[in-house]
Amino acid sequence: MNNRLAIYYIIVSTVATSIMFALVKQLNNFSVYQIIFFRALITIMFTTPLILKQKIPILGNNKSLLVIRGSLGFISMVCFYHSIKYLTLGVSVSIRYTAPIFAAIFAIFILNESIKLKQWILLLISLCGVSIIKIVEININTTGFIYSFISAVLLGLVYVITRKIGKTENTLVIVNYFMCISLIFTALMSIGKWVSPSLLELGLLIGSGFFGYIGILFLTKAFQNAEVNIIAPFKYLEVVFSFFIGFYFRHNHY
Repeated sequence: MNNRLAIYYIIVSTVATSIMFALVKQLNNFSVYQIIFFRALITIMFTTPLILKQKIPILGNNKSLLVIRGSLGFISMVCFYHSIKYLTLGVSVSIRYTAPIFAAIFAIFILNESIKLKQWILLLISLCGVSIIKIVEININTTGFIYSFISAVLLGLVYVITRKIGKTENTLVIVNYFMCISLIFTALMSIGKWVSPSLLELGLLIGSGFFGYIGILFLTKAFQNAEVNIIAPFKYLEVVFSFFIGFYFRHNHY
């Protein structure tokens, strides 16, 4: 394992994902499914040629786990994108990133990983922080809160499954499964709801897809290179980045 390299990967992922979320937040005129469709399409345009060029078996080795991981990732993503329709970006991200708590718990049973006392303390503090958000934000939308919380639980499972198959699957294959599943379902769900984007909106959709690709690629690499309980807490940096980026976009309208 290379913990230092994995930490570098997760930091790159958090920055890219935070930018993606901020761009998605600007796309209020589009359905969640159309936004995800563009993200999936753009990601596949990167991953599939690389897989073919490197002659990597495109179907991978653990097909059932790859499908399960891709499906859980897709549902988690849909729930989160729904949540930011109801909540501010910072609040939604804060709730979603209770995912490391669930990842740590799932890792005990699925991966037989142990968690030190200080790690439990940090995770519990994080959970308390999210509870405070719900209490302090009196006007917080309950529907958005539930969407974001479900996204967090599923994301925790995604982290653990990624770690489980990380040594036997290529990063590009893992990402490709996720995005192919997302592309198929969002294409079906977008029927009758498709909105033709303006030039600016098309740029935002492409940008969100590009940064989404960078985010998921480096996220997968991170969990392949280190234990879940080491990497998952670094996802909390996304909360910080999202607050600042979200603040910037709220005060700079285009």
